[in-house]
Amino acid sequence: MTEVSFWILTALAGGRQHGYAILRDVEKLTAAEVSLRVTTLYATLERLERDGRVRRAGEETIDGRARRYYELTEDGHQALKLETARLAARLRAAESRLGAPRPATGGPAAATMSWEM
Repeated sequence: MTEVSFWILTALAGGRQHGYAILRDVEKLTAAEVSLRVTTLYATLERLERDGRVRRAGEETIDGRARRYYELTEDGHQALKLETARLAARLRAAESRLGAPRPATGGPAAATMSWEM
């Protein structure tokens, strides 16, 4: 799953939203580290819709502008759960290595055998 798909599905896991709300929600969820372009958002939503992970959930017109709403499907929910589990496993692996003692650097390893004659 791409990072863009992950954040869109994560935003929609909170409930039905229109495109602009998804953009704002992704920025909020990522502390502004991810800022999607409108074209990227709608291209990804179209792909997720074709894949059965999101569906259109109504439209309305406000101030002459159409708002199309999207929601997560059951397949989208399951895909997000699987991706979350996969990312959690990666996190645990990295944390276990980061918490382990670091090997000495800067020279060859000390000899552990001695030769006696």
